Amino acid sequence: MAKLTPEMKDLMDKGLAFLATADENGNPQVGPKGTMRVYDDEHLIYNEETGRQAWHNIQATGKAAVAFHPTPGLKGFRVEGKAKTYTDGPYMEAAKKFVEGTKLPQPLAAVIINVDRIVTLDAGPDAGKELANDPVKN
Repeated sequence: MAKLTPEMKDLMDKGLAFLATADENGNPQVGPKGTMRVYDDEHLIYNEETGRQAWHNIQATGKAAVAFHPTPGLKGFRVEGKAKTYTDGPYMEAAKKFVEGTKLPQPLAAVIINVDRIVTLDAGPDAGKELANDPVKN
């Protein structure tokens, strides 16, 4: 897997994440995920709260891309990788713990996204530059 650097994780912590998925027919879907966060150097996690389109698409294809681009700013990252949902076990426990003491709903599932490829979303000549890639996964 590709690895997130401390700089990437810091930027991701400051920005709103947008999750892109596609259904089994290739129809795209994108939307904000307010609970998206870094799980460790090789994984992202978010709490699935609605069980609607993104949930369906991940079940159907397992593919996801997440864009982090805080504003204001001219730097950002896109993480691409295989996504999987968990309704029990340590990932689900982490999702439940994340909402403790908040007004967020209890998660239906925890979604883990492998960090297989990282691309810059910076403005300027480095836009779209691949920063890391796991050739086994892509």
